Amino acid sequence: MNGRGSVDLAPPHQIDPLAILGERPGRVVADLTLRISRGAVVRAFSIIYGGSTIGADLETGHHVVIREENLIGDRLRIWNNSVIDYGCVIGDGVRIHTNVYVAQQSVLENDVFLAPGVGIANDRYPICTRCLEGVVIRHGARIGVNATLLPGVEIGEQALVGSGAVVTKDVAPWAIVAGNPARVIGSVESLVCPQRRDDCTGAAGAAHRRRLESEA
Repeated sequence: MNGRGSVDLAPPHQIDPLAILGERPGRVVADLTLRISRGAVVRAFSIIYGGSTIGADLETGHHVVIREENLIGDRLRIWNNSVIDYGCVIGDGVRIHTNVYVAQQSVLENDVFLAPGVGIANDRYPICTRCLEGVVIRHGARIGVNATLLPGVEIGEQALVGSGAVVTKDVAPWAIVAGNPARVIGSVESLVCPQRRDDCTGAAGAAHRRRLESEA
């Protein structure tokens, strides 16, 4: 662990000697202290910049970059070669797979899942640094492999974005969208596991069951 700034790291933790905590950003940041709560596992060649606050049970793969001024909840899982750029707000239980880019000023609520290769854009007018607008991904939404989310879009609660989709406008809660540009092709509520297993639908299935029970 080759720290470059002040690091407030709660025990217990497992930090690989080749990881870097507290890297100093090129931007001016008022508070460069990196705060990470208990239970962190940070693997080799990951770099976490100073000026972010991260909750309990962080786990990184290799070659992960987490930039400055991020507010991150508990149980973030972020796999190899993924980047969280600066100024993001990320909830609890978020899972970010490999080769994912989360652009500046994005919001990921609790239990969001980003599959491999997801790209998030935030610049409506390329090269203009004053017009950045991240995306908002609501609770439990899932984004498929190699999907692209364009600046300013909101993905509704429990929505599902299909693999390779290019999302150019907001997605309603519980909607399934696919294509380029992405269009609604169904509802998450209509998905049925071929093995008829209730647990296969995970958080979305549990939320759907609670919703039905409340309406009964």
